[in-house]
Amino acid sequence: MSNNVWQCITCGFIYSENEGLPEEGIPSGTKWLDVPDDWCCPDCGMDKSDFEMLLINE
Repeated sequence: MSNNVWQCITCGFIYSENEGLPEEGIPSGTKWLDVPDDWCCPDCGMDKSDFEMLLINE
């Protein structure tokens, strides 16, 4: 399973598709495209559009 990782460009918060954010109601395995468009960074409140995909070498 690939693990796409997205990072908030403002505060550096990381969203991992493998981990999801169960505490935010987003189960593990949730693809970034399936995260609601009105979701905001839990650390700084920035919009989903303020995240960029990171390339991770595993």
